[in-house]
Amino acid sequence: EEDGIVWAWGQNTYGQLGNGTTTDSNTPIQASISDVIAIAAGGDYSLALKSDGTVWAWGNNTSGQLGDGTTSNSTTPVQVSGLSGVTAIATGWGHSLALKSDGTVWAWGYNNKGQIGDGTTSNRNTAVQVSSLSDVTAIAAGGEYSLALKSDGTVWAWGNNENGTLGNGTTTNQVLPIQVNNLSSITT
Repeated sequence: EEDGIVWAWGQNTYGQLGNGTTTDSNTPIQASISDVIAIAAGGDYSLALKSDGTVWAWGNNTSGQLGDGTTSNSTTPVQVSGLSGVTAIATGWGHSLALKSDGTVWAWGYNNKGQIGDGTTSNRNTAVQVSSLSDVTAIAAGGEYSLALKSDGTVWAWGNNENGTLGNGTTTNQVLPIQVNNLSSITT
């Protein structure tokens, strides 16, 4: 809605509807958050970007996907720790990305294939900066992989590459961003 209110419906096993309960709803109900300018839905959790540049999450947190420093589920929105100046968000199945106004990308949550982009496969319950990536203008997340568009028109990818998802000519997972082959001058 134009007023920045979030409405959600469906399964609510982990509190992913954000209304303080775990009761499923077959009609839209209001989540306990306002001033929202962007939303994203992951696997059993939800993410919101507020107009002040902070990021909030709720629902399943078994892999740290709420980014609040815990692995405790939450039925109401909690702030992702240490993030401000965020301009865009994206979610995969169990990990999230945030693009900051300075062109850096931050990630947290499930990291089994390196989709966090910090050089490891360890889950992160707080946001960490994606390594070796700057001047980013747009982000996207797949199930277990991540994408970034840089201001020079190149596309970068990391995480699960078992089916060639990362576009680098291999099927090897990548724990750090790599440039997608044969793409240049890409715009949003």
